[in-house]
Parts: sequence; C-alpha cells; structure tokens
Amino acid sequence: MKKPLWLVTGGAGFIGSNIVEELVRRKFRARVFDNFSTGKKENLAPFSGNIELVTGDLREPKDLAKAMKGVTYVLHQAAFRSVPRSVDNPRAANDNNATGTLNALMAARAAGVKRFVYAATSSAYGECNIFPQKESLPTAPVSPYAASKLAGEHYCHVYAKTYGLETVILRYFNVFGPRQNPESIYSAVIPKFMELVMQGRPLEIHWDGKQSRDFTFVSNVVDGNIRAALAGSGVSGKTINVATGTNISLLDIARQLENITGRKIARIFSPKRKGDVRKTYSDISLARRELKYKPLVGFSEGLRLTWNYFSKRLRR
Repeated sequence: MKKPLWLVTGGAGFIGSNIVEELVRRKFRARVFDNFSTGKKENLAPFSGNIELVTGDLREPKDLAKAMKGVTYVLHQAAFRSVPRSVDNPRAANDNNATGTLNALMAARAAGVKRFVYAATSSAYGECNIFPQKESLPTAPVSPYAASKLAGEHYCHVYAKTYGLETVILRYFNVFGPRQNPESIYSAVIPKFMELVMQGRPLEIHWDGKQSRDFTFVSNVVDGNIRAALAGSGVSGKTINVATGTNISLLDIARQLENITGRKIARIFSPKRKGDVRKTYSDISLARRELKYKPLVGFSEGLRLTWNYFSKRLRR
C-alpha cells in the first residue's frame, strides 16, 4: 500500500518550499504545484529528486485536476501575496486568492482528497483593537489582499459544511525565515531590512516604526500545517491562528539587528503604506488545544537563523 501523497500548492515559494523540505525530511510522499511566477526552482533544488513536480496555475482548473490525482492531503500555500501588491492590482489578488482557492477546492473534492489545509492571513482582522486576537473576533479587511484571502476562508467553510470536504484554515501572522524574497519592492520587512543592512544602507521604515506584528518564524508554520493535516476529524471547518503569541515592533527589529551585527544601523522614515495596520498579536490557545501546537522557534532565535541564511546568500 502506497504512503499518503501530500500536495503543496505554491511549493516552490518561501513557505511552501520549507513545508516540502520538512515533508521530505519525514520521508513523506510530496508533490509540488507551482506556476513559478514568484516561486523559484532553486528553492526545491536540495530535495528535487525526492518530490513530484506539476507546473500549473490556480486559475486553470485542468492544471489543478492533474495536480490533485491520488492526493490525500493538500497544503494550499499558493497565493498572490503582499498587501502593497494587492493595492496596486486588486483583480490579480482576487483571481488568485479567491477564485484560485475555489478552483483548488473543487479539484480537491473531485479527486477525493481527505483534507485541505488553507493558508489564511491575520490581515483578515484588519484594524482590530482587541488583543490578543482570537479567531472569534469579527473580520474587517482593509486591503484587497486581506479581502481576497478571507473569501478563500469562506469557501473552505462552505466546502466543509456543504460538500463534506475536510478543511482547516490556518491564519498566519507575519511569517519570516529562509528563502523569503528580499529583492522585490513588495518584500516583507525582515528580509528587506537584512538586505539593506548588508548593503550598508539605512533601514527604510514606513510610518513611525512603532507598528508591531506577531512575527512568526517559518518552522512554526510548517509544523502547524502538518499538524492540521493529521489532526482528528473534529478540527475540520475550523479557523485557527498559527503564530507565536508575541508582539514585536519594527523599531524592535532594528535594535535586534544591531545586536546581531554588532553595529549601529541608520533609519529613515517614510509615510504609512495603504492597507497597513497598527498591530497584530495572536491568541494561539485554540491551536494549542486543537493541534497540540506550540511555537518551536521564538522570534529572537528565528531572526538570528534568518540573518545567518541571508548573510551567506546575499554575500555570494
């Protein structure tokens, strides 16, 4: 009897490739689905001989039908990411995140997939002033990215309740770590800061730097995904925060980078970006209860591991 087959959509991207690496490490059967619009084959190179690869696009149902054949678990990471990118191109965000997720759910149901784990986002909470943020709070997205990802959540709930496809929704909180892209103007703050430090340039901080996030090292999210896929049936249809339950400001990151590098780092400040929120801070008690989840790597350790990765990569 063959082992269960795991499909990671967006498996050549930052989070996806870290998930695939862990599946391979555990000797699970893994298949990657990616269109390589942002994902990179080099992310898969260290373990490419141990995975299947299907090149395709979320917007093409025939591509997804091919990718879903024989699959037991889907870890749906593929998305049009970034709040600023979505502000510039809301249609692309919707086509990939809302319609693309619906396409993936339809293909998963048709293929008889056992469970579908969806990568959602803390952006769904919007300008929330209640902390820590529980899954029961009202959602109030303030960007096309958040709205389109929230639509994907709703489709997952519908497929669990109406069609009987087991789904688990994981709301990520500002994931960072190795393989995150620092090169785009839309890059997440931590890899961008590290790139600027290595170039000897000042950190560009939007707003006043006091905005804060529950920055979550990628290993925690990888663990959360695998736990969500393997948890008992009672978890189906639930939305669960995956984070560290901590709160770090951009100024805190700058100070910790100074400690890591042993040098003073200049800052410059620019206006607030559209769609940005003041604070995210997660309540992870539901994840602890339902998934037996606990953060494996704290922020400071994760920041150092990420610095070690980028310092080697960016100095080549």
